[in-house]
Amino acid sequence: MHSFTKFIFVVLPEVHLLDLAGPDQVISEAIDMGANFKIEYAGIKNDINTSAGLGINRLNHFSKVKLRPGDFIILPGSRVKYILSGSFKKNTALFNWLTEAYQKKVNLVSICVGAFTLAETGLLNGLTCTTHFQLTKKLREKYPMVKVKENVLYVHENNIYTSAGIASGIDLMLHILEQLTDSYFAHKIARELVVYNRRDGIADQITVYFNYRNHMHSGIHNVQNHIIENISQKNHLGQLAGIANMSERNFTRIFKKETGLSVNEYITKVRSEKIKELKLNPGFSKKQIAFKVGLTSEKQVERLSKKIG
Repeated sequence: MHSFTKFIFVVLPEVHLLDLAGPDQVISEAIDMGANFKIEYAGIKNDINTSAGLGINRLNHFSKVKLRPGDFIILPGSRVKYILSGSFKKNTALFNWLTEAYQKKVNLVSICVGAFTLAETGLLNGLTCTTHFQLTKKLREKYPMVKVKENVLYVHENNIYTSAGIASGIDLMLHILEQLTDSYFAHKIARELVVYNRRDGIADQITVYFNYRNHMHSGIHNVQNHIIENISQKNHLGQLAGIANMSERNFTRIFKKETGLSVNEYITKVRSEKIKELKLNPGFSKKQIAFKVGLTSEKQVERLSKKIG
């Protein structure tokens, strides 16, 4: 019995390369870091041309893909002209396959214009979704039963995810990755992609794991990683300065310059974030939470909890 989660990229003709490559890279990096995922590629025919003219071949027909509940079907966007063409609308077997997958609790994910493919199935009727800001009006006009949301990066309703234009597909896949693993693992993938300024659907950032990382100072990044990974331990200034390969005085100055926070302020924010996560688990007592975040008493946990709401 397989325990991995499968990500099936349905690569349609005239696909936009970044719509495909961005989300694909997120999952590929996650696999390289140990995530129990698998990637497959499928299409409506064996070989296609992308919108840039680059050919892609050896695609399996979508009907041959074996799906299980919890898997993900990714629909990268293609040229609007193709997606709205009469020839594409004849692919009823594809639309039926997507509908059946949805009924089997498979997650459906559209990148940019991929929302039009989902809309054609009727699965978006009555649901909230989004697409590229230049196409929200057209999507609403073509499919009036769909609730199209403006000015957001992505939307998640039921087991359907839709994203806005191109690069937001990376934001959405990082969001999905966080749901499947945890915030810090998603942060590590974002770091590998040099996407420190991580965005969610309605805001610029999600957690402290992504905040204060929009800089390129490797020594400070190493210290931030160490603090996050060792928040249950006492973090001595001299030790942290050593990780950054700096003197204590220079380290405190550079840390504040790059992150906008003092070292102690950053540690407090990481500790607060960890407390919020741990409190979601009813199996942890306040004493256990205190130990896991490097505090010595339940009262300290309570005081910090009140500060963070």
